[in-house]
Amino acid sequence: MPTLLVKNADVLVTMDDGRRELKGGALFARDGVIEEIGLTADLPQTADVVLDMTGHVVVPGFVNTHHHLYQNLTRTVPAAQDALLFDWLKTLYPIWARMGPEHIRVSAMLGLAELAETGCTTSSDHLYLFPNGARLDDEIEAAVEVGIRFHATRGAMSIGESKGGLPPDSLVESEDAILADCQRVIETFHDCNPFAMIRVGVAPCSPFSVSRELMRDAAILARQYGVRLHTHLAENAEDVAYSLEMFGVRPGRYAEELGWCGPDVWHAHCVELDGSEIDLFARSRTGVSHCPCSNMRLGSGIAPIREMLQAGVSVGLGVDGSASNDSGHMLNEARQALLLQRVAKGGAALSARQALEIATRGGARVLGRSDIGHLALGMAADLAAFDMRAIEFAGAQWDPVAALVLCGPVRATATIVGGRLISADGRCVTIPRQTVLSQHELLTRRLINAER
Repeated sequence: MPTLLVKNADVLVTMDDGRRELKGGALFARDGVIEEIGLTADLPQTADVVLDMTGHVVVPGFVNTHHHLYQNLTRTVPAAQDALLFDWLKTLYPIWARMGPEHIRVSAMLGLAELAETGCTTSSDHLYLFPNGARLDDEIEAAVEVGIRFHATRGAMSIGESKGGLPPDSLVESEDAILADCQRVIETFHDCNPFAMIRVGVAPCSPFSVSRELMRDAAILARQYGVRLHTHLAENAEDVAYSLEMFGVRPGRYAEELGWCGPDVWHAHCVELDGSEIDLFARSRTGVSHCPCSNMRLGSGIAPIREMLQAGVSVGLGVDGSASNDSGHMLNEARQALLLQRVAKGGAALSARQALEIATRGGARVLGRSDIGHLALGMAADLAAFDMRAIEFAGAQWDPVAALVLCGPVRATATIVGGRLISADGRCVTIPRQTVLSQHELLTRRLINAER
């Protein structure tokens, strides 16, 4: 079985139950699982792969809890740059309708590589449109090539414009077909075992694009198979107004009525949750994916993350789709989470270490993973290393751990998943990177030309 030794870290941030930070720290892993962790002098001195992390801070790999990878192909679309959520969606739907299987596969490969280069070792994705023969299989194939742990969620839209929904009718599916394909991808790809590389969830897009019946039936199906549930909720004031007008209740209550609260559920955004909804999520152990950059980009507001954490809600970070963030950088997301809470609540609202914890342990909790998110014996050897000698960290020797969030952001020197190096010196090494970049650019230009 292959072994890995990571040694001489200036600081090894374990995020374990004791939140230990080991100066001169090291870890030894066998077959992708951590066997020993401690000071370099106390661990084995040889392994199949030895990485000297002198000058580096080593952290658990980041966990991205919300994304729309296909949107990598529609960054900075001019007509959508200044729009709020609903108009932004209406602008982009017709472009997305021109995509097909190659768009889904290539954008997923590039987006996951970008995440890996920023220290992300596990990512979810919310794919909710399947034009021109596209399938969830296309992005799962890409994730396998990149080598990142992947939580693929089978999204859906079933209520088009003709029935009062937001998406065009050309992008919606029948609800029977949606449920049948959810069952297919779960049975084909979902791995419930520890250290799984691929898991599948059920994820109707949002309350304004699917029916009550589909929300309820999707929850029943997911629980029959023991997989997780995911959707957008309370993303902005328009979202809340829609819920009140169409359903007569706030989004949190709507979710509760349809079985969308519980330890197997996580919702994206939740910018507009009120105090009663936060209490509901805490009691039911419902998780939240916080997407600060996207929320700022779309003018959605500042999610009450401090209140959620104080109430005991599980919170992770999500970069969200690259058409509403224009970036897939997990450290940048952690930094913006910290800054936004301080704008809203004051200087002590969120610390640098709390932001890192949300990006690691928090994300693991939200995705229902007890095998990732911190570094300890028996945990996955998923980690990222950052070079503190980079110019972005000059003068930050006072507190190198806080520097990861307060300075930068930078790319990871090394990103390791299950003991395997998937990104080195800020470049994903598991795929033909330049070829994928060229394919991605060609697909983007074709979409641009189709708009002219």
